[in-house]
Amino acid sequence: MKEVQKEIARLKKILAEETELLRVIAEEFREIREAYADDRRSQIVHEVRALEIEDLIVDEEMVVTVSHSGYIKRNPISLYRTQRRGGRGKVGMGTKEEDFVSLLFVATMHTYIMFFTNTGRVHWLKVHEIPEAGRAAKGKAIVNLLNLSPGEGISAILPVRQFTEGEYVVMATAQGTVKKTDLMEFSRPRAGGIIALGLNDGDSLIATEITAGEDAIFLLTKQGMSIRFRESDVRPMGRTAVGVRGIALEEGDEVVGMEILRPRGTMLTVTENGFGKRSAVEEYRIQSRGGKGVITLKVTGKTGAVLGVAQVSEEDDVMLVTDGGKIIRMPVAEIRISGRNTQGVRLIGMEENEHVASLARLAEKEE
Repeated sequence: MKEVQKEIARLKKILAEETELLRVIAEEFREIREAYADDRRSQIVHEVRALEIEDLIVDEEMVVTVSHSGYIKRNPISLYRTQRRGGRGKVGMGTKEEDFVSLLFVATMHTYIMFFTNTGRVHWLKVHEIPEAGRAAKGKAIVNLLNLSPGEGISAILPVRQFTEGEYVVMATAQGTVKKTDLMEFSRPRAGGIIALGLNDGDSLIATEITAGEDAIFLLTKQGMSIRFRESDVRPMGRTAVGVRGIALEEGDEVVGMEILRPRGTMLTVTENGFGKRSAVEEYRIQSRGGKGVITLKVTGKTGAVLGVAQVSEEDDVMLVTDGGKIIRMPVAEIRISGRNTQGVRLIGMEENEHVASLARLAEKEE
C-alpha cells in the first residue's frame, strides 16, 4: 500500500508541476537515446531532385563473370563464400563444353564497365544493368545488352570503379598504332557509345588497357616480332585522334596482342599450329616507340603465324580453343621458359587443316 501511495504522489506531482513534467520527459529521452541511438539514415536536404533508378539500388559488391563466347552476368559476392583450403571451389558460371570464364572481377553495383569494340567505339553498362543469374547459369549475351552496329564486335572489357585524374586508356590497333587518352575523357557515357579513337582504312582496335601513365607497353605481331617501350613515349591525345606508331610492320604483318607489363610475369606466345613458349619479361629490352622490335618467336611453316600473347604467372591456367571445336586447359607451369629466338614446343595436337582460334588466361581456379 505504501508503494502504491508513493507512486500516486509522484504522478500527481508530475501532472501538477510543469518543471517536473519536463524533467521526466528529458530523462526518458536520454534513456531512449542511450538504448537506440545510431546514425540518421534519412538525409535532410535543402532541395528535392528527381529520383533515378540508381538512387534506389544499394551499391553492394558483385562478382561479374564474362565467358569466352561473350556471355555476362553478375552475382552477389556472398555466393563465393570463403572455403577451407583444399575445397573443390565453386562454379562461377555455367558454360557450354567449348566455353569457359575468361574474365572475372569484383565491382560495386554503381561501377561502370566499358566495352571497346573493333571499330574504335566504346559503350558503357553499369553493373546493376547486367542481369543477375544463378551461380551455374551462363548469363546473357553481351551483344543483346549493347547497341552495336553490324560487324561491330567486343575487343576489350574494362571495369572502372571511379573516373579519376592521372589514369589513362591505352589502345593498340592491328596496323601497329598505339594511342593514350585520359580516362576522364570517357566519363560521360552516351546510349549509342562514342568514338574511342580514329581508325585508318582497314585497321581495327585489338586491345585496350587502363594504365597509370608510367607503365611499359608490349606489342606482338603475327610474324613473331615484338617491341617493349615506355608508356611515357606516347603523349595523351583526344578521343577522336588516330594515335602514333607503336611498331613498324613488315608487309603482310599485323599486331595480334598488347600487354601492359607487370613485375614477375612471363610472356606466353602461342601460334596457329599449336606451338607455344614462355619468355621472361627481362628478355625484352626497352626500345624507342615505332621501331621494328625483336624476334619473340621464330615463325616457320611448322609453327604457323603467331595467334596471341598473354602475360602469365606460374599459378595461372590457360585455355586453347581450335577452330575445330577442340579445347585444352593447361597449367602455365608445364610450359617451359625458353629464349626469344626459338619456335617453342607443341602445346596441342590438331587434325589436318585445324588451327588454334584463341588463347585465354583463365579467370577462375578450381580451388
